[in-house]
Amino acid sequence: MRAEATHEIQIRRFQLEVDDIDELTELVHQAYRQLADMGLNYTAVDQDATVTRRRVQDGYCLIAEANGTMVGTVTYYAPGVKTYCDWYARNGVGHIGQFAVLPDYQGFGIGGRLLDAVEALAVNGDGTDLALDTAEPAAHLRRYYEKRGYRCVDYVQWEGKTYRSVIMSKPLR
Repeated sequence: MRAEATHEIQIRRFQLEVDDIDELTELVHQAYRQLADMGLNYTAVDQDATVTRRRVQDGYCLIAEANGTMVGTVTYYAPGVKTYCDWYARNGVGHIGQFAVLPDYQGFGIGGRLLDAVEALAVNGDGTDLALDTAEPAAHLRRYYEKRGYRCVDYVQWEGKTYRSVIMSKPLR
């Protein structure tokens, strides 16, 4: 089913007690398939439900729903949570991960709505910046984030990844 308009989309918090972790995991797999086809071994390409659950538990996971079906997601980690790199460890820097929209729903602004919602969460918390990381070779994703006000602040080589990651950050105030 192809999305026709974003007004049909509801954004809400993922609830581990109610929502299907396997459905969320499959959403992420489908959304990251294009990146896997580019030879980029993001964790989200083939993570199992245990990894998805851990990522959700460690942060604040939002989902976009269309007619009761999950079509997008993003997880926000408040400042001080998951400080995997120097930039993420800075005071006031929250970050996002597991950002995904099903391929049939891309291009309708759902990702933008998810980012708007997570940026609002960060602003209302104690964050001064919101950061993320993406594969350096994924130029289309870097351009997308740059259009939203994110800038490159660092690079990191995550263990086991076949690519170098770009750390991008956006001031919230």
